[in-house]
Amino acid sequence: MSKHIYAVHLLPLRPDFATSMTDEEKGIMGEHISYWTEKMNQGKVYAFGPVMDPKGVYGLGIIAADSEDELKEFIANDPAGRINRYEYFQMLAVVPNITHG
Repeated sequence: MSKHIYAVHLLPLRPDFATSMTDEEKGIMGEHISYWTEKMNQGKVYAFGPVMDPKGVYGLGIIAADSEDELKEFIANDPAGRINRYEYFQMLAVVPNITHG
């Protein structure tokens, strides 16, 4: 089965989120990093991290999923979804042919 590639945006609920996180929010974002790092180690994430856009920092991930439902499950289980929102778009990406096992 071929993978579907998605560009996933993590959009903070306030413009200054990256510089004004509370200790609780920092903890949640630490869980978020661990969560997506695990997905990366499983070969499901090609890259993720903050985009330092001068208009406002946001998160971006390039995700490989078997289906949109699988992607929705990834998003639903991300701790950062409790304090941010997501949007995603299918991407017609050229990616390396990597075998994970």
